[in-house]
Amino acid sequence: MKNLIFVMLGLFVFIGCKQIPKDEKNTSQNDDKIYSEEELYKPNFHFTPKKGWMNDPNGMFYLNEYYHLYFQYYPDGNVWGPMHWGHAISTDMITWREQPIAIFPDEKGYIFSGSAVVDVNNSSGFGSQANPPIIAIFTYHDPEIEKKEGIDVESQAIAYSLDEGRTFTKYANNPVIKNPEIRDFRDPKVTWDAFHHQWVLVLAAQDKAFFYGSKNLKDWKLLSDFGTNIGAHGGVWECPDFFPMLVDGTEEVKWVLIQSLNPGGFNDGSGTQYFIGDFDGKTFKLDPSFQNDLKEEQAFWIDFGKDNYAGVTWSNIPDTDGRKLFMGWMSNWEYAQAVPTEKWRGSMTVARELKLFKTNNQYRIFSLPVKEISNYISKTINKELLTIDKEIILTTNELVNFESLDIQFKIKDLKEDLYTFSFQNSKGENLKFGINNKEKYFFIDRSKSGDLSFSEKFAPKISKAPFKTKHSDFQVRLLLDKTSIELFFNNGETVMTEIFFMQKPIESFSVKSENSKFKIENLTINELNIN
Repeated sequence: MKNLIFVMLGLFVFIGCKQIPKDEKNTSQNDDKIYSEEELYKPNFHFTPKKGWMNDPNGMFYLNEYYHLYFQYYPDGNVWGPMHWGHAISTDMITWREQPIAIFPDEKGYIFSGSAVVDVNNSSGFGSQANPPIIAIFTYHDPEIEKKEGIDVESQAIAYSLDEGRTFTKYANNPVIKNPEIRDFRDPKVTWDAFHHQWVLVLAAQDKAFFYGSKNLKDWKLLSDFGTNIGAHGGVWECPDFFPMLVDGTEEVKWVLIQSLNPGGFNDGSGTQYFIGDFDGKTFKLDPSFQNDLKEEQAFWIDFGKDNYAGVTWSNIPDTDGRKLFMGWMSNWEYAQAVPTEKWRGSMTVARELKLFKTNNQYRIFSLPVKEISNYISKTINKELLTIDKEIILTTNELVNFESLDIQFKIKDLKEDLYTFSFQNSKGENLKFGINNKEKYFFIDRSKSGDLSFSEKFAPKISKAPFKTKHSDFQVRLLLDKTSIELFFNNGETVMTEIFFMQKPIESFSVKSENSKFKIENLTINELNIN
């Protein structure tokens, strides 16, 4: 009976597919209501601290049915300050429980970004095989040296936990990697290299990545570096990640280097690129086909939107799961400290599964939301086929709650035209996205998406993600939260993430083409109940 109700609702939305005249559109009874910041802007299913400032995700690992997320955190203000490691846990990466602060700054400096691993064989000697220690490795940032304009501001340190990551004890002999006279020298990410029986650490060294090796997580040896004259260099390199991946559907293994930089992102400001190659235990070398592709592209991007930065992957995911799971900070340093929230600033993207594909001798990373999000579907509206002529409203807030949606569809029979989808409210605010099949790019347009007053850099132009060949068909998926949209085109081949700040709730979802008819197949609108 429940499914029948949803089908009937779907038919109600789509019968005739005619455009609803303005005077027949739903008018909210709460048009004059003044919404609080909490009501308007607090995400429903993207992690945000209860108060304070948050940026990069740190130290992510899985153990005993819990996913651990640490993050750059300043609890005493809503802008960047002395960095701590905040902490949250989840059983499914969708709903999170914030925990007490895990690591505090001290006389050696602020606690900048880093990673954590489960030392299952107790190679560090801090625990036992019965109670393996969690080893966090992070950057000490010394504000006193910085004030004196010194170079050796940053060094790498470790701390260990014997209570599954709830509290940490800092190693007495820190730092474990001293500064080699490089000003920006930070964000260590550790992984176990089973092929060469060593711990491998990658960190950002101003305009390149440094690789280190260790047997015990305490004594580190520089192995090599990577990045000179390769990839995007519009800003300082930060927050790398490095790991092996199976090429989907094969037994071939490639190594992936994820490398953020700020500024220098594809659509300005913060951005995250990636590289694919091979690692012999000392040196990372690009795969020849990927290197040839880079000659045509400046970089390959995990996400083309403006608001996915510093993303890294979880460690210690069981082999029985086997996924490579990723999360980023959903903001941009161009405006992150000015966005119109007061109690808190900063949220994370939804957790995503990364996959490595090889097609026509090209290696590419795809990403999609983790499957666990489907457990929160509370209502579904679907339609198998719609023929679109000019502009129609697909659904309104009479039928779905726009605060938490997972929407999927396929668009067919596209011509060389502009196809625009729009979320709008009664205040005249809108968030647009779509496909320019004439000039060959996907886009997000937040130029009228609500409050823009806090920064001239927030929406000076539309964000674009290029594609090389005109298509007649596209697969689209999007996650819509109160203040964010995450777009996944063609099963995650191209991804765009952006935040926005509408001052009233969204009331309708529409689509239009400039000149031509087209079709939408298998439109599914899933309402999510995540509290």
